[in-house]
Amino acid sequence: MKSDNKLRNSSKGQNAQPLLEVEDLHVSFDVRGGEVQAVRGVNMVINKGEVVGIVGESGCGKSVTAQTLMRLIPSPPSRVKKGSIRFAGEDVLKKSEKEMQQLRGGRMGMIFQDPMTSLNPTMTVGRQITENLIRHRNMSMKEAHKRGVEMLNLVGIPLAETRMKQYPHEFSGGMRQRVMIAIALACDPELLIADEPTTALDVTIQAQILEVMKELRSRLNTSIMLITHDLGIVADVCDKVIVMYAGQVAETGTVHEIFTNPKHPYTQGLLESIPRLDDDKSQPLVPIPGTPPDLIKPPTGCAFAARCKYTMDICTRVDPGLFECSSTQSARCWLNHEMAKEVHA
Repeated sequence: MKSDNKLRNSSKGQNAQPLLEVEDLHVSFDVRGGEVQAVRGVNMVINKGEVVGIVGESGCGKSVTAQTLMRLIPSPPSRVKKGSIRFAGEDVLKKSEKEMQQLRGGRMGMIFQDPMTSLNPTMTVGRQITENLIRHRNMSMKEAHKRGVEMLNLVGIPLAETRMKQYPHEFSGGMRQRVMIAIALACDPELLIADEPTTALDVTIQAQILEVMKELRSRLNTSIMLITHDLGIVADVCDKVIVMYAGQVAETGTVHEIFTNPKHPYTQGLLESIPRLDDDKSQPLVPIPGTPPDLIKPPTGCAFAARCKYTMDICTRVDPGLFECSSTQSARCWLNHEMAKEVHA
């Protein structure tokens, strides 16, 4: 059965309450060479207390989708051509900038990919944490300062009281990333969008940060959108996975479904390219051949057809849309059509 409606909720039961609902989202950038169609018809639902992993190659639209949810991409050159974004039942795209400022940092928090360009170099890290708390939680300066010290300790920054008085350039790359995480978590947001939150951190601190996220989800029922290239983190933390390719959702499903029974050749390729500890080390990794398509001129039909070993004639002519593979899993691939022949890798 074919479905291009909103992606189904994860298997948290019929009582799952949607916090974020994205429907048919299209985002483009107007550049000198034409229109870059960065996001093309993305649908997703994140329930309260749910952790959803967004994976895919660089340039597939993960970060553009996330920043559009918080209305952080300048317009122009970007523009939302079509679609809707609802947060807790409210239409995000219809909110004024003043209303969005109240939403960002308070009910919605974001950990950015590059902390050096996200932190203000002219302000101490302490002030950057406390101003959020004063604005969104109506704390006094003393209360906000105390909370800021607690957050720096929470993300593993030693001598937190002293560090509150220092500037971003006085921190290492990994330490700046931890400051960004502290700012995003300080107000206990309902939705945390984490864009590659552990990229600049060593494995020990990565584990600590992931534990902080798990605790936040457990204690406050916080929903988390986790954008990452690390499928190991996805397997450890997430309930549901959305695989993106060329600005579209290629596949979605529970963590168990995606890792044990992927239905899209691109998802299969991502899993095959992961090194495994239980395999013979002499076995080479299996890369996905080719490169992603040019989104100024997206291909007709399936965007992955040029790189897929199962490509059929219809793949190059007609976009397959999302086929429902189960009540919680969908894949954008003609191999999931009821008339398609079974294939073996």
